[in-house]
Amino acid sequence: MSQIERVELAPGLSIARAITGLWQIADMEKGGTTLDPAKTAQFMAAYSDAGLDTFDMADHYGSAEIIAGYFKKNLSSGKNSHLFTKWVPKPGPVTRDEVRAAILERCARLQTEKVELLQYHAWKFSNPFWLDTLMFLQELQEEGLIGAIGVTNFDTAHLRIAKSIGVNIVSNQISYSVIDQRGGGAMADYCDSNGVKILAYGTLCGGFISKKWLGKVQPTGDALANWSLMKYKRFIDVAGGWEKFQHVLATLDEVGSEVGRSISTVASKYQLSQKAVGAVIIGARLGENAYIDDAVSLFTFDLSATQRNKIATALSYLSDVPGDCGDEYRKPPYLTASGDLSHHLEDFPPVYQVKQSGEKSMIDSGTTWEQLAGYSRAVRIGDRVLVSGTTATHGAIAVGVNDPEAQTHFTIDKIEASLESLGAKLSDVVRSRVFVSDMANWEPIARVHGVRFADIRPANTMVEAKLIGDEYLVEIEVEAVIQ
Repeated sequence: MSQIERVELAPGLSIARAITGLWQIADMEKGGTTLDPAKTAQFMAAYSDAGLDTFDMADHYGSAEIIAGYFKKNLSSGKNSHLFTKWVPKPGPVTRDEVRAAILERCARLQTEKVELLQYHAWKFSNPFWLDTLMFLQELQEEGLIGAIGVTNFDTAHLRIAKSIGVNIVSNQISYSVIDQRGGGAMADYCDSNGVKILAYGTLCGGFISKKWLGKVQPTGDALANWSLMKYKRFIDVAGGWEKFQHVLATLDEVGSEVGRSISTVASKYQLSQKAVGAVIIGARLGENAYIDDAVSLFTFDLSATQRNKIATALSYLSDVPGDCGDEYRKPPYLTASGDLSHHLEDFPPVYQVKQSGEKSMIDSGTTWEQLAGYSRAVRIGDRVLVSGTTATHGAIAVGVNDPEAQTHFTIDKIEASLESLGAKLSDVVRSRVFVSDMANWEPIARVHGVRFADIRPANTMVEAKLIGDEYLVEIEVEAVIQ
């Protein structure tokens, strides 16, 4: 057996740097047929026997958890395997009991007393209840129902916010490939500095990064046979289109000829060498396609500096996939199989309940200050929405203490939730006022404002002010006019 490289994701949790992804089980079952757990689990043995003993799945990947649970419980090859899963709840508030029930369901399906790595996905960060969920998950980790906590499709800002309140996140699973390089830059820098491993999925773009597509005409309609191909064709389109993609494939093929490896193997090897990447996730259609030898061969060669530079040069001709990691689920263009969120969830509920007083609509965020001082978090009159001075407060928690970037992002999230609850959007903001407690923090605060309002460009004022509460570094108020 080849020596598969491993990485320590958390104390006592050493995993293969090539993880086998089971998301295609959902696609295999989309016609209504449920795979037989005992029969399908047999196909996992070859992976584990080759040293590829780490498997990734989710609550919505069909019966993947059930199949993997059967494998670990009943087959000798599965005894020492590592099973990771994700929990993707619908948006909105959750209770401790609901979180516990979800994790107990994962344990039952996986036939285990503890989920080794539970990865959480939040649909919308303007809804602050995602923080509650992470804190509840940490309580369950302390109780022993969860081994380690990871997240999936988090952007850099909200990974930072979560870490700032003490949630021990060890990994962020994100789309990161030669076509989608958003995982580099700020995300890689933050993860590398804060002990978070990137688990890169989509490294083969659903199968597009292979010899099969080299030199082929652009596929349309029925040529896209599964959800993965439909999804990653959208990534190729926004990254510059089919011609530029063909140039990348040709370059990967050229390097592959030099090292005696396939296009897909070279692409995955390139991603493994990127900063903060702990592992790449390679999808498997159990019982249909098993590219085990390709995955094993990742650890039998190296790319030279010249070869990596050749690939990087080809990638420089691509357009950047817009936004930060995970934005494909939160902002247009939605780079999902359907091109929207119809495969994933219903309409997002408003964060705050609206109260009516004559022509005024008002919302409260639930802080003690609102009742004490007799004001609303936000008020709408006609097409105008005014949001009160807002700090990074969630319930009794001050978010991002000693981290001006985290505080500013969370404050703007809270403002966005207030606007949305009253029928407005962040893009409707025409005036923002920023109060900083210490001018030493003005630049990181201003930079966050610049990121969040880059294309909105409201009138803005920043002043130094003595804020109420030493833990608060920034307070922001805004005015919006609904377009």
